[in-house]
Amino acid sequence: MASPRLETYCCPNRDAATQLVMNFQPEVFCGVCIGSASISLLLTILQLLPKKGQSPRKMPKASSSSTILLLISICDILGGLGMIFRSSVWLGFPGFIANISVVNGTDVWPSTFCVGSAMWIQLLYSAGFWWLFCYAVDSYLVVRRSAGLSTIVLYHMMTWGLAVLLCVEGIALLYYPSLSSCENGLEHAIPHYITTYAPLLLVLVANPILFRRTVSAVASLLKGRQGIYTENERRLGTEIQMRFFKIMLVFVICWSSNIINETLLFYLEMQPDINEMPLKNIRSAALITWIIMGVLNPMQGFLFTLAFYGWTGWRVDLKWRKREIPWESMSSSTAGENAYPSPVNYQSNLHDSKKISTTDSQQTDEAISMLSEGNTSSDERLTRSSPIYQGW
Repeated sequence: MASPRLETYCCPNRDAATQLVMNFQPEVFCGVCIGSASISLLLTILQLLPKKGQSPRKMPKASSSSTILLLISICDILGGLGMIFRSSVWLGFPGFIANISVVNGTDVWPSTFCVGSAMWIQLLYSAGFWWLFCYAVDSYLVVRRSAGLSTIVLYHMMTWGLAVLLCVEGIALLYYPSLSSCENGLEHAIPHYITTYAPLLLVLVANPILFRRTVSAVASLLKGRQGIYTENERRLGTEIQMRFFKIMLVFVICWSSNIINETLLFYLEMQPDINEMPLKNIRSAALITWIIMGVLNPMQGFLFTLAFYGWTGWRVDLKWRKREIPWESMSSSTAGENAYPSPVNYQSNLHDSKKISTTDSQQTDEAISMLSEGNTSSDERLTRSSPIYQGW
Protein backbone atom coordinates (compact mmCIF):
# COMPACT_ATOMS: atom_id res chain seq x y z
CA MET A 1 0.00 0.00 0.00
CA ALA A 2 0.99 3.63 -0.39
CA SER A 3 1.28 5.52 2.89
CA PRO A 4 3.73 8.09 4.29
CA ARG A 5 4.07 5.72 7.24
CA LEU A 6 6.39 3.67 5.04
CA GLU A 7 8.91 6.50 5.05
CA THR A 8 8.51 7.31 8.74
CA TYR A 9 9.15 3.65 9.59
CA CYS A 10 12.63 4.09 8.14
CA CYS A 11 13.41 6.42 11.06
CA PRO A 12 14.99 4.50 13.98
CA ASN A 13 13.25 6.87 16.42
CA ARG A 14 9.83 6.52 14.77
CA ASP A 15 6.69 7.67 16.60
CA ALA A 16 4.51 5.30 18.62
CA ALA A 17 1.57 5.40 16.15
CA THR A 18 3.78 4.32 13.25
CA GLN A 19 5.31 1.62 15.42
CA LEU A 20 1.81 0.39 16.28
CA VAL A 21 0.62 -0.22 12.71
CA MET A 22 3.92 -1.37 11.23
CA ASN A 23 4.41 -4.00 13.94
CA PHE A 24 0.83 -5.31 13.75
CA GLN A 25 1.01 -8.75 12.11
CA PRO A 26 3.72 -7.72 9.60
CA GLU A 27 3.76 -11.16 7.94
CA VAL A 28 0.01 -11.10 7.38
CA PHE A 29 0.10 -7.50 6.20
CA CYS A 30 2.91 -8.11 3.72
CA GLY A 31 1.13 -11.22 2.44
CA VAL A 32 -2.04 -9.21 1.92
CA CYS A 33 -0.11 -6.54 -0.01
CA ILE A 34 1.60 -9.14 -2.21
CA GLY A 35 -1.64 -10.96 -2.95
CA SER A 36 -3.66 -7.84 -3.72
CA ALA A 37 -0.91 -6.24 -5.82
CA SER A 38 -0.27 -9.46 -7.78
CA ILE A 39 -3.95 -9.97 -8.60
CA SER A 40 -4.35 -6.33 -9.61
CA LEU A 41 -1.17 -6.44 -11.71
CA LEU A 42 -2.21 -9.54 -13.67
CA LEU A 43 -5.78 -8.35 -14.24
CA THR A 44 -4.66 -4.86 -15.26
CA ILE A 45 -2.29 -6.25 -17.89
CA LEU A 46 -5.04 -8.61 -19.07
CA GLN A 47 -7.41 -5.68 -19.43
CA LEU A 48 -4.93 -3.65 -21.47
CA LEU A 49 -4.02 -6.43 -23.91
CA PRO A 50 -6.01 -6.53 -27.18
CA LYS A 51 -8.73 -9.17 -27.37
CA LYS A 52 -9.77 -11.50 -30.18
CA GLY A 53 -12.79 -10.29 -32.07
CA GLN A 54 -12.46 -6.75 -30.69
CA SER A 55 -10.94 -3.65 -32.18
CA PRO A 56 -7.96 -2.22 -30.29
CA ARG A 57 -8.60 0.90 -28.26
CA LYS A 58 -5.74 2.74 -29.92
CA MET A 59 -7.10 5.28 -32.39
CA PRO A 60 -5.38 6.17 -35.67
CA LYS A 61 -5.09 9.74 -34.45
CA ALA A 62 -4.05 9.16 -30.87
CA SER A 63 -5.76 11.47 -28.40
CA SER A 64 -4.22 12.99 -25.32
CA SER A 65 -7.04 11.51 -23.19
CA SER A 66 -6.31 7.94 -24.31
CA THR A 67 -2.60 8.51 -23.66
CA ILE A 68 -3.32 9.76 -20.15
CA LEU A 69 -5.48 6.72 -19.36
CA LEU A 70 -2.64 4.45 -20.44
CA LEU A 71 -0.12 6.38 -18.31
CA ILE A 72 -2.38 6.09 -15.27
CA SER A 73 -2.44 2.32 -15.72
CA ILE A 74 1.36 2.23 -16.16
CA CYS A 75 1.84 4.17 -12.90
CA ASP A 76 -0.42 1.70 -11.10
CA ILE A 77 1.44 -1.28 -12.57
CA LEU A 78 4.87 0.07 -11.58
CA GLY A 79 3.60 1.07 -8.15
CA GLY A 80 2.18 -2.44 -7.67
CA LEU A 81 5.53 -3.95 -8.64
CA GLY A 82 7.17 -1.77 -5.99
CA MET A 83 4.73 -3.08 -3.37
CA ILE A 84 5.38 -6.69 -4.35
CA PHE A 85 9.15 -6.24 -4.22
CA ARG A 86 9.11 -4.39 -0.91
CA SER A 87 6.75 -6.83 0.81
CA SER A 88 8.66 -9.83 -0.57
CA VAL A 89 11.93 -8.56 0.93
CA TRP A 90 10.20 -7.93 4.25
CA LEU A 91 8.86 -11.48 4.32
CA GLY A 92 11.96 -13.20 2.97
CA PHE A 93 14.64 -11.36 4.94
CA PRO A 94 13.28 -10.42 8.40
CA GLY A 95 16.79 -10.07 9.83
CA PHE A 96 17.70 -7.58 7.11
CA ILE A 97 14.65 -5.45 7.90
CA ALA A 98 15.28 -5.63 11.64
CA ASN A 99 18.48 -3.62 11.16
CA ILE A 100 16.38 -0.57 10.26
CA SER A 101 15.56 -0.13 13.94
CA VAL A 102 19.21 -0.03 14.97
CA VAL A 103 20.30 3.51 15.84
CA ASN A 104 23.77 4.45 14.55
CA GLY A 105 24.10 1.07 12.85
CA THR A 106 27.00 0.46 10.52
CA ASP A 107 24.93 -1.32 7.83
CA VAL A 108 23.30 1.35 5.66
CA TRP A 109 21.65 -1.03 3.19
CA PRO A 110 18.50 -1.76 5.23
CA SER A 111 17.76 1.95 5.60
CA THR A 112 18.61 2.54 1.95
CA PHE A 113 16.19 -0.17 0.88
CA CYS A 114 13.52 1.15 3.23
CA VAL A 115 13.78 4.72 1.93
CA GLY A 116 14.22 3.74 -1.73
CA SER A 117 11.26 1.35 -1.89
CA ALA A 118 8.99 3.77 -0.03
CA MET A 119 9.96 6.63 -2.35
CA TRP A 120 9.34 4.45 -5.43
CA ILE A 121 5.82 3.59 -4.30
CA GLN A 122 4.98 7.13 -3.24
CA LEU A 123 6.37 8.72 -6.41
CA LEU A 124 4.46 6.48 -8.81
CA TYR A 125 1.13 6.71 -7.03
CA SER A 126 1.58 10.45 -6.64
CA ALA A 127 2.25 10.66 -10.40
CA GLY A 128 -0.92 8.62 -10.94
CA PHE A 129 -2.87 11.18 -8.92
CA TRP A 130 -1.48 14.03 -11.03
CA TRP A 131 -2.27 12.16 -14.24
CA LEU A 132 -5.83 11.63 -13.05
CA PHE A 133 -6.13 15.36 -12.44
CA CYS A 134 -4.71 16.00 -15.93
CA TYR A 135 -7.34 13.64 -17.36
CA ALA A 136 -10.12 15.72 -15.82
CA VAL A 137 -8.55 18.91 -17.15
CA ASP A 138 -8.00 17.40 -20.60
CA SER A 139 -11.56 16.07 -20.79
CA TYR A 140 -12.90 19.56 -20.19
CA LEU A 141 -10.49 21.12 -22.68
CA VAL A 142 -11.31 18.51 -25.33
CA VAL A 143 -15.00 19.32 -25.40
CA ARG A 144 -14.06 23.00 -25.45
CA ARG A 145 -11.74 22.18 -28.38
CA SER A 146 -8.78 23.69 -26.54
CA ALA A 147 -6.69 20.54 -26.17
CA GLY A 148 -4.73 18.25 -28.43
CA LEU A 149 -1.67 16.08 -28.61
CA SER A 150 0.53 19.15 -28.10
CA THR A 151 -0.85 19.55 -24.57
CA ILE A 152 0.44 16.12 -23.54
CA VAL A 153 3.94 17.62 -23.29
CA LEU A 154 2.67 20.13 -20.75
CA TYR A 155 0.95 17.34 -18.84
CA HIS A 156 4.20 15.37 -18.70
CA MET A 157 6.09 18.40 -17.39
CA MET A 158 3.48 19.16 -14.75
CA THR A 159 2.89 15.57 -13.63
CA TRP A 160 6.44 14.27 -13.36
CA GLY A 161 7.84 17.63 -12.28
CA LEU A 162 5.38 18.09 -9.40
CA ALA A 163 5.50 14.43 -8.38
CA VAL A 164 9.30 14.41 -8.15
CA LEU A 165 9.44 17.86 -6.52
CA LEU A 166 6.92 17.05 -3.80
CA CYS A 167 8.35 13.59 -3.15
CA VAL A 168 11.95 14.81 -2.83
CA GLU A 169 10.94 17.83 -0.77
CA GLY A 170 8.86 15.74 1.64
CA ILE A 171 11.59 13.14 2.07
CA ALA A 172 14.29 15.80 2.52
CA LEU A 173 12.29 17.57 5.22
CA LEU A 174 11.50 14.28 6.97
CA TYR A 175 15.10 13.03 7.08
CA TYR A 176 16.77 16.38 7.75
CA PRO A 177 19.51 16.63 8.96
CA SER A 178 20.06 12.84 8.96
CA LEU A 179 18.11 9.61 8.97
CA SER A 180 18.91 8.97 12.64
CA SER A 181 17.39 12.28 13.77
CA CYS A 182 14.15 12.31 11.73
CA GLU A 183 10.74 12.22 13.35
CA ASN A 184 12.03 14.23 16.34
CA GLY A 185 9.17 16.68 15.97
CA LEU A 186 6.10 17.56 13.93
CA GLU A 187 8.13 20.07 11.93
CA HIS A 188 9.69 17.04 10.21
CA ALA A 189 6.58 14.90 9.75
CA ILE A 190 3.83 17.39 8.83
CA PRO A 191 5.46 18.73 5.61
CA HIS A 192 6.07 15.15 4.53
CA TYR A 193 2.43 14.21 5.00
CA ILE A 194 1.25 17.36 3.24
CA THR A 195 3.38 16.70 0.17
CA THR A 196 2.12 13.10 0.10
CA TYR A 197 -1.59 13.79 0.37
CA ALA A 198 -1.77 17.11 -1.53
CA PRO A 199 -2.31 15.49 -4.99
CA LEU A 200 -4.78 12.98 -3.52
CA LEU A 201 -6.90 15.75 -2.00
CA LEU A 202 -6.63 17.75 -5.23
CA VAL A 203 -8.21 14.89 -7.17
CA LEU A 204 -10.95 14.47 -4.57
CA VAL A 205 -11.87 18.17 -4.71
CA ALA A 206 -11.10 19.34 -8.24
CA ASN A 207 -11.96 16.32 -10.41
CA PRO A 208 -15.69 16.16 -9.54
CA ILE A 209 -16.00 19.86 -10.43
CA LEU A 210 -14.18 19.42 -13.75
CA PHE A 211 -16.14 16.27 -14.60
CA ARG A 212 -19.44 18.04 -13.88
CA ARG A 213 -18.52 20.92 -16.18
CA THR A 214 -17.38 18.49 -18.86
CA VAL A 215 -20.72 16.66 -18.78
CA SER A 216 -22.55 19.98 -19.18
CA ALA A 217 -20.32 20.90 -22.11
CA VAL A 218 -20.92 17.50 -23.73
CA ALA A 219 -24.67 18.03 -23.49
CA SER A 220 -24.29 21.40 -25.21
CA LEU A 221 -22.18 19.81 -27.96
CA LEU A 222 -24.71 17.06 -28.58
CA LYS A 223 -27.58 19.52 -28.74
CA GLY A 224 -25.72 21.88 -31.04
CA ARG A 225 -24.69 19.17 -33.48
CA GLN A 226 -28.16 18.85 -35.06
CA GLY A 227 -30.16 21.33 -33.04
CA ILE A 228 -32.03 18.55 -31.24
CA TYR A 229 -31.30 16.20 -28.35
CA THR A 230 -32.23 12.69 -29.44
CA GLU A 231 -32.52 9.58 -27.29
CA ASN A 232 -29.21 8.20 -28.60
CA GLU A 233 -27.41 11.42 -27.72
CA ARG A 234 -29.01 11.46 -24.28
CA ARG A 235 -27.80 7.91 -23.66
CA LEU A 236 -24.32 8.80 -24.85
CA GLY A 237 -24.18 11.78 -22.50
CA THR A 238 -25.39 9.57 -19.65
CA GLU A 239 -22.69 6.97 -20.37
CA ILE A 240 -19.97 9.62 -20.31
CA GLN A 241 -21.36 10.88 -17.00
CA MET A 242 -21.41 7.33 -15.63
CA ARG A 243 -17.82 6.83 -16.74
CA PHE A 244 -16.70 9.87 -14.75
CA PHE A 245 -18.76 8.68 -11.78
CA LYS A 246 -17.10 5.24 -11.88
CA ILE A 247 -13.64 6.82 -11.97
CA MET A 248 -14.33 8.90 -8.88
CA LEU A 249 -16.05 5.98 -7.14
CA VAL A 250 -12.97 3.78 -7.63
CA PHE A 251 -10.72 6.56 -6.38
CA VAL A 252 -12.80 7.15 -3.25
CA ILE A 253 -13.04 3.43 -2.50
CA CYS A 254 -9.31 2.85 -2.86
CA TRP A 255 -8.04 5.89 -0.94
CA SER A 256 -10.67 6.92 1.62
CA SER A 257 -9.23 4.33 4.03
CA ASN A 258 -5.87 6.16 3.85
CA ILE A 259 -7.43 9.43 4.96
CA ILE A 260 -9.34 7.72 7.78
CA ASN A 261 -6.24 5.83 8.91
CA GLU A 262 -4.04 8.94 8.93
CA THR A 263 -6.65 10.87 10.91
CA LEU A 264 -6.80 8.13 13.53
CA LEU A 265 -3.02 7.81 13.77
CA PHE A 266 -2.52 11.55 14.09
CA TYR A 267 -5.05 11.56 16.91
CA LEU A 268 -3.14 8.78 18.63
CA GLU A 269 0.13 10.67 18.20
CA MET A 270 -1.33 13.61 20.10
CA GLN A 271 -2.09 11.43 23.14
CA PRO A 272 0.44 11.04 25.99
CA ASP A 273 0.08 7.24 25.91
CA ILE A 274 -1.55 5.50 22.97
CA ASN A 275 -1.84 2.24 24.96
CA GLU A 276 -4.46 3.60 27.36
CA MET A 277 -7.71 1.61 27.58
CA PRO A 278 -10.01 4.49 26.47
CA LEU A 279 -8.09 4.51 23.15
CA LYS A 280 -8.63 0.80 22.47
CA ASN A 281 -11.40 1.33 19.90
CA ILE A 282 -9.35 3.96 18.07
CA ARG A 283 -6.35 1.64 17.97
CA SER A 284 -8.53 -1.17 16.62
CA ALA A 285 -10.01 1.12 13.94
CA ALA A 286 -6.53 2.26 12.92
CA LEU A 287 -5.32 -1.34 12.59
CA ILE A 288 -8.40 -2.39 10.61
CA THR A 289 -8.08 0.49 8.16
CA TRP A 290 -4.36 -0.30 7.88
CA ILE A 291 -5.16 -3.80 6.59
CA ILE A 292 -7.89 -2.41 4.32
CA MET A 293 -5.32 -0.07 2.79
CA GLY A 294 -3.12 -3.04 1.99
CA VAL A 295 -6.01 -4.57 0.04
CA LEU A 296 -7.55 -1.54 -1.71
CA ASN A 297 -4.52 0.59 -2.65
CA PRO A 298 -2.99 -1.97 -5.03
CA MET A 299 -6.40 -2.83 -6.52
CA GLN A 300 -6.75 0.68 -7.93
CA GLY A 301 -5.00 -0.30 -11.18
CA PHE A 302 -7.47 -3.06 -12.09
CA LEU A 303 -10.54 -1.16 -10.88
CA PHE A 304 -9.54 1.86 -12.96
CA THR A 305 -9.36 -0.26 -16.12
CA LEU A 306 -12.90 -1.42 -15.39
CA ALA A 307 -13.99 2.21 -15.05
CA PHE A 308 -12.10 3.24 -18.21
CA TYR A 309 -12.93 0.38 -20.57
CA GLY A 310 -15.30 -2.03 -18.82
CA TRP A 311 -14.51 -5.75 -18.71
CA THR A 312 -12.64 -6.57 -21.93
CA GLY A 313 -12.71 -10.37 -21.58
CA TRP A 314 -10.19 -13.18 -21.37
CA ARG A 315 -9.41 -13.93 -25.03
CA VAL A 316 -6.12 -12.19 -25.70
CA ASP A 317 -4.98 -11.36 -29.23
CA LEU A 318 -1.30 -10.47 -29.43
CA LYS A 319 -1.60 -9.29 -33.05
CA TRP A 320 -2.00 -5.53 -32.87
CA ARG A 321 -4.40 -4.11 -35.43
CA LYS A 322 -5.16 -0.56 -36.37
CA ARG A 323 -8.75 0.40 -35.72
CA GLU A 324 -10.55 2.39 -38.35
CA ILE A 325 -12.87 5.08 -37.04
CA PRO A 326 -16.23 4.74 -38.86
CA TRP A 327 -16.74 8.41 -39.50
CA GLU A 328 -13.22 8.84 -40.87
CA SER A 329 -13.68 6.01 -43.39
CA MET A 330 -17.07 7.38 -44.42
CA SER A 331 -15.66 10.85 -44.75
CA SER A 332 -12.85 9.61 -47.00
CA SER A 333 -15.26 7.61 -49.15
CA THR A 334 -17.55 10.61 -49.46
CA ALA A 335 -14.61 12.74 -50.47
CA GLY A 336 -13.69 10.18 -53.12
CA GLU A 337 -17.18 10.16 -54.56
CA ASN A 338 -17.25 13.95 -54.76
CA ALA A 339 -13.71 14.32 -56.03
CA TYR A 340 -14.83 15.68 -59.38
CA PRO A 341 -16.00 19.30 -59.50
CA SER A 342 -19.61 19.95 -60.36
CA PRO A 343 -20.25 21.82 -63.59
CA VAL A 344 -22.98 23.84 -61.90
CA ASN A 345 -21.86 26.61 -59.54
CA TYR A 346 -24.72 26.33 -57.06
CA GLN A 347 -24.00 22.61 -56.59
CA SER A 348 -20.35 23.42 -55.82
CA ASN A 349 -21.43 25.96 -53.20
CA LEU A 350 -23.79 23.38 -51.73
CA HIS A 351 -20.96 20.86 -51.45
CA ASP A 352 -18.77 23.49 -49.75
CA SER A 353 -21.42 24.26 -47.14
CA LYS A 354 -21.95 20.55 -46.51
CA LYS A 355 -18.19 20.09 -46.17
CA ILE A 356 -18.01 22.82 -43.50
CA SER A 357 -20.92 21.26 -41.60
CA THR A 358 -19.32 17.84 -41.90
CA THR A 359 -15.99 19.15 -40.57
CA ASP A 360 -17.62 20.78 -37.53
CA SER A 361 -19.66 17.67 -36.82
CA GLN A 362 -16.59 15.45 -37.20
CA GLN A 363 -14.67 17.56 -34.67
CA THR A 364 -17.59 17.23 -32.25
CA ASP A 365 -17.76 13.46 -32.79
CA GLU A 366 -14.01 13.09 -32.25
CA ALA A 367 -14.16 15.10 -29.03
CA ILE A 368 -17.01 13.00 -27.66
CA SER A 369 -15.38 9.78 -28.84
CA MET A 370 -12.26 10.60 -26.81
CA LEU A 371 -14.41 10.66 -23.67
CA SER A 372 -16.37 7.50 -24.51
CA GLU A 373 -13.37 5.56 -25.91
CA GLY A 374 -13.44 1.90 -24.97
CA ASN A 375 -17.23 1.71 -24.96
CA THR A 376 -18.24 -0.09 -28.13
CA SER A 377 -21.94 0.60 -27.81
CA SER A 378 -21.30 4.30 -27.40
CA ASP A 379 -19.07 4.37 -30.48
CA GLU A 380 -21.75 2.61 -32.52
CA ARG A 381 -24.50 4.98 -31.42
CA LEU A 382 -22.26 7.95 -32.05
CA THR A 383 -21.56 6.71 -35.57
CA ARG A 384 -25.23 6.13 -36.36
CA SER A 385 -26.24 9.56 -35.08
CA SER A 386 -23.35 11.25 -36.87
CA PRO A 387 -24.32 13.54 -39.75
CA ILE A 388 -21.69 11.78 -41.85
CA TYR A 389 -23.40 8.47 -41.27
CA GLN A 390 -26.73 10.01 -42.22
CA GLY A 391 -25.34 11.21 -45.54
CA TRP A 392 -24.69 14.89 -44.86
